[in-house]
Amino acid sequence: MKYLISIFSLLIIITSCNNGDQISDAYGNFEATEIIVSAQANGELMNLNLEEGDVLKTNQIVGLIDSTDLYLRKKLLAQQIQTIKSQLVSIHSEIDVQKQQLENNLISQKRIEKLYSQGAATKKQLDDINGLVDVNKKMIISVNSKKQSILDQIEGVRIQIEQIEESISKCVINNPVRGTVLVKYAEKGELAAMGKPLYKVADVENIKLKVYVSGSQLPKIKLGDEVEVLFDKDKNDNTKTKGKVIWISNTAEFTPKTIQTKEERVNLVYAIKVLVKNDGSIKIGMPGEMDFVK
Repeated sequence: MKYLISIFSLLIIITSCNNGDQISDAYGNFEATEIIVSAQANGELMNLNLEEGDVLKTNQIVGLIDSTDLYLRKKLLAQQIQTIKSQLVSIHSEIDVQKQQLENNLISQKRIEKLYSQGAATKKQLDDINGLVDVNKKMIISVNSKKQSILDQIEGVRIQIEQIEESISKCVINNPVRGTVLVKYAEKGELAAMGKPLYKVADVENIKLKVYVSGSQLPKIKLGDEVEVLFDKDKNDNTKTKGKVIWISNTAEFTPKTIQTKEERVNLVYAIKVLVKNDGSIKIGMPGEMDFVK
């Protein structure tokens, strides 16, 4: 489950880095893409090797859900396949017998047909051998049908095994994205259920500042532009860093009540997202300011 958390704080007093009267070009809050990683299988949580604040890699194995029951079911199905396969031995033997009988009867059929054409065999003899050939052919078709039925059974069990193997693979908890663990929801020994949240992770090293600008400011901004980002260092000072514009909204919206703009009485604004490298000083939801690089 993926969503953007953006908590806007009311900026009553506009601060600046060096000049108490300076007004920034845009205001907003920092946000990050947060992902809640949930269990994809049911069972006891054997381990969950992470803590809040840990930095995880993409596809890093962080935990395991008990898969004993699934393993035993897979083993039982594998034995079932062997039992079904044993039926193929007798089927193949029966097919060989019918093919040999057909071969012999075809030879007899040709011989009787020749004798019949010469008047040395009766119509009944010809009919009898023709009947035997037909019976052999039908028997071969019937036995092959039984063989196909057995093969279909084996394939059905194999599909069940593949489904179980897929379920077993989901018992291994893989972290989907690089990021920092924000919240840990579960502990070792708890019962995991499919869809139950395990932990929340977000990439806070590359955080975004979402700000709003007026229509008159919009022409000054382009994707990829470098801007100056400011955020609170303490009560009396701000910290400056660089950021890059990565998104500009194509649609105007009414100014959020909790967001201040450089121009007063601006009804419509455009949202902008600025990517900022974070050394850990910036927290999700923290207010921030943006200035165009002159």
